[in-house]
Parts: sequence; structure tokens; C-alpha cells
Amino acid sequence: MIATAIILTGLGSYAMRAFFIFALARYSFPPIMLRAIEYVAPTVMAALVISMMTSAEGKLTAGWAESLGLLLAATVAKFTGNHILSLLVGMGSFWAIRWIM
Repeated sequence: MIATAIILTGLGSYAMRAFFIFALARYSFPPIMLRAIEYVAPTVMAALVISMMTSAEGKLTAGWAESLGLLLAATVAKFTGNHILSLLVGMGSFWAIRWIM
């Protein structure tokens, strides 16, 4: 049952993305929209980080592992501009620090 739910979720996610890719492939986006799309990845990363570092009541719950992982990810993002690399470095360092502590 769980495997079926995972497979159906994956297929649904793929179908939604594929629909927009195929439906909008023949159109060109205006430059202002292309500039706005550049801010999507940093915004999503910020939302994920804030939700991980705060409680439901809005209090800061970040420990050393979260703070150091965030610092390393932000440093990589600043100097490389690569969102995937910053995600990998941030999560890798977070997991490594949690494993050490």
C-alpha cells in the first residue's frame, strides 16, 4: 500500500511538471518573468531553513549542527552561486556534525 502511494505520488508529480513543460514549450517568457524565476530557488531554500530552525510557536530551536550547516551552505552559495552544491554541502555538513555530536 505504501509503495503504491509512493509510485502514484511520483507519477503525479512528474505528470504535473511534464504538462507545464510541454504546454509552455512553444511560448517565450518575458525578460521580467525570467528574472523573477531566478529568485525561486533561494526563496524555497530560505523557507526550508526557517521551518527547520523554528518551532511551531515561532521560537528559535536551531542547535550547533543546524547553524554550522546553514553557515557552510550560505558560504558555498555566496562564492559559487550553485544552489545544488550549497544544498549538498549544507546537508552533508549538518548530517556529519549530527553524527559526530
